[in-house]
Formats: sequence, C-alpha cells, structure tokens
Amino acid sequence: MAQEEAQNGGADQKEATKTAVAAVTFTAVKPQLFVEAPKANDAVQFYKAAFGAEEVTRVNQKRKAEQEIPLLSSVELKLGSSSFLVSDLPDDDSSAPVKAATTGCVFCLETEDVEAAVAKAVSAGAVSEGEIAEGDGAAYCGGRVGKLKDPYGNIWMICSPVKKAE
Repeated sequence: MAQEEAQNGGADQKEATKTAVAAVTFTAVKPQLFVEAPKANDAVQFYKAAFGAEEVTRVNQKRKAEQEIPLLSSVELKLGSSSFLVSDLPDDDSSAPVKAATTGCVFCLETEDVEAAVAKAVSAGAVSEGEIAEGDGAAYCGGRVGKLKDPYGNIWMICSPVKKAE
C-alpha cells in the first residue's frame, strides 16, 4: 500500500494537486482560424470589411531569409462581444499546431439585418450558399439565416436573434 501511494503520490500531494486544479479559471475561449500561408493578412482584411471586425493584437513571426513575406503568427479580432485569432498555417509541418487548414466549425453571427450583413460579406468576397432561410429551414441559429463561405473556406451563418417565447 505504501509503495502504491508513493507511485501515485501521497495523500498530501494529491490534496495539493486538487487545490491547484480547482484554482484554474478560464477567462475566454478564442477560436483560431488557420489559412494557407501567407494569406492570413488578407483574411484579416476580409473579416474587417465583411463583418466589421476590429483588430485587437497582432504578432508577426520571423521567416527564413529566403522567404519574402513574414508569416502572421496571429491577429486577434473582436467581433461583437467575442474574439477570434487568424493565423497563417506554417509551411513546415513540424511547427504546425494543426495538420490541415479545415476546421470543421461553423461560426454564427447574430444581427437584426440578415440581408444587409450577407450583402456586405458577399461584396467583400464571401460566397452566399443558398437563399436566406426562415422557419424550419433556419435550423438552430434563429429566425432568419444566411449561410456564407469566406474566401478561406470557413462557413459563417448570419442569423437573426431567436425570438423569446412569451
């Protein structure tokens, strides 16, 4: 029993670990979008033009001397009350945090004027995927939903707020 306790940590160590783990608090969740290098800067400009995103921070990564354009490590963009990161996917897979640039995520943006938001994103370079849906065709997002694909392959749902039942 003493040997097993020593391998797994004594009672005092376990209690200290529980206390340390219980003290962890997350302050935000920030999705990170990776785009084919060196297009992250273009993506940032697109999100500003299409959705009115505001740049919060920017970190550039140094590249090898023979490479002309520096990679963009990340830009934090604020959109409404949320933020997300946009980064170049590095050329060399050894340092890449992901193996593929596809996310499998859909981003939902809420607005009262779905038509205007879709039109603005399309004029900035997004592609509308079908008509604006309402009711049963609107799925889980809200009352009216427009679906877009940005130039970097990410899917965005532009949704009107869900009406609260009275």
